[in-house]
Order: sequence, then structure tokens, then C-alpha cells
Amino acid sequence: MARDQIKSNSIHISDLSKHLFWDVDSTSIDFEKNKRLIIHRVMDYGLFIDWKILIKLYGIEEIAKIAIQIIDLDKRSASLISLLSGIPKDQFKCYTTPPLMPQHWSF
Repeated sequence: MARDQIKSNSIHISDLSKHLFWDVDSTSIDFEKNKRLIIHRVMDYGLFIDWKILIKLYGIEEIAKIAIQIIDLDKRSASLISLLSGIPKDQFKCYTTPPLMPQHWSF
């Protein structure tokens, strides 16, 4: 049995926090097809236990490979995965792509 099959057989979407997928049918989520959605939601809104499951499921390298491509990733999440993976922050699109809507000024 392949390593990926062992990972997905031992972890179910119901193991992750319910609030992560409030807007989608969690029974239809596939760990391979919806990898980007899962990684993005856990990185931005997940609890510590969700992070542990994510790392067990995909590994730091795969998470970093996907996170680099997410434009609207929270910068704190990108900083953490940058630290864990050793990839410089300037390679993450959330740092290099300007937002579509300008932020309000803070006085």
C-alpha cells in the first residue's frame, strides 16, 4: 500500500475542525482533489490540532509548495510555513502580489 493511501485512510475530513468547511459539503471533500482548499483553510483558520493533522497528511514540503501559490494567504501563516520549510518569504505570492482592493488607512 502506498504512503499516500495510508495517510488518507487513517485521517478523515471529520478529524479537522468543523468551522473550516462550514460553507461546503465536507463529505464531498477529497484530500487530493481539494488539497489547496484544505491547506488554505487550515493555514488561515485552523487550530493547532488541525495544523498537526495537515502536517501528518501532506508534510511541510507539500504544504509549502501549495502555500507559495496562494495569493490571499494570511501573512502570518506564510511566515510560519516559511520558517518551517526554509523557503524565503519573498517567494510567497501573498507577499509579492499587491492586493486587488487597497487597504484602509490606519490613523
